[in-house]
Amino acid sequence: MEFTISQIAQLLNGEVEGDGFQKVSRLDKIQEGQPGGISFLSNLKYEPYLYQTASTAVIVSENFTPTKTFTPTLIRVKDAYTGFTQLLELVDNFDKQLLLGTEEPSYMAESSTMGKDGYRGAFSYIGKNCIIGKNVKIYPHVYIGDDVVVGDNSILYSGVKIMRKSKIGNHCEFHPGAVIGGDGFGFAPQENGTYKNIPQLGNVIIEDYVSIGANSTIDCATMGSTRIGRGVKIDNQVQIAHNVVIGENTVIASQSGIAGSAVIGKNCLFGGRTAIVGHITIADHTTVAGSTGIMKSVEKSGQTILGYIGMDIKDFLKSYAIFKKLPQLQNKLKDLEKKQ
Repeated sequence: MEFTISQIAQLLNGEVEGDGFQKVSRLDKIQEGQPGGISFLSNLKYEPYLYQTASTAVIVSENFTPTKTFTPTLIRVKDAYTGFTQLLELVDNFDKQLLLGTEEPSYMAESSTMGKDGYRGAFSYIGKNCIIGKNVKIYPHVYIGDDVVVGDNSILYSGVKIMRKSKIGNHCEFHPGAVIGGDGFGFAPQENGTYKNIPQLGNVIIEDYVSIGANSTIDCATMGSTRIGRGVKIDNQVQIAHNVVIGENTVIASQSGIAGSAVIGKNCLFGGRTAIVGHITIADHTTVAGSTGIMKSVEKSGQTILGYIGMDIKDFLKSYAIFKKLPQLQNKLKDLEKKQ
């Protein structure tokens, strides 16, 4: 794929400063740029590389002022980071549009349907009574169980498993190894000390524009549905248990776990390795710092929660200030005991 700098500037609603007729065919880090590559400069910590890079073009913000002479042609946009992200999306979408048709061997039950402009990779499997939308990309070794719905323009990368009755929205993206709709962790303790399996008969409903990271799991409901709201972004290796509800535009970082029947609000942010107990509610716009455990409901919207046992950040910092002084306080206590 090759474009002139002027063509890229037009796609990004930017302005060219330099030779717009030069061609680029590759995306480069600014510190590793070579001729024919296009880079971006957003964080001014990397500004020195602008004066050293061999990239043919660099995307910068419209208010950026160079302090030295430089070689690359500039593309000035409103925000360099956003502009380069748009360019990444354009390249990514261009590559995916080339994927069309069905590779063999693959299987789709006769009772299932798939919309136009789709792609089915080799060794993929689609069960009975499935409805697969338009322009859906199903990579090799994907498994789709019976009675599944997948919306338009969704992407299922290699090794994804979508279990029975799951409902997937439009423009969703599932990264390798993600499992949607596996059995919830339900076992009833018995008098003899053993556990009896509780059948998990519900499903998973995922709304539009959701992204699920590699090797993350979202369990089906015991009854009813586990629900993931529109625009939710879930990182790699995250566990969402049965009957959990996650509000729209919430972001959850890697190695986090949410136990059964927890209800998470809209626009929440969860750092890595957060742990949420079951049957509680987290208010909208809650930020949970990494490695925090939340043991009870968060009812006030907009809080930042921090600590091994989650608490309001102000209370945690006050407690931590005392905790740091414990050795000094202990020494003072010993001195007082000696004087008695």
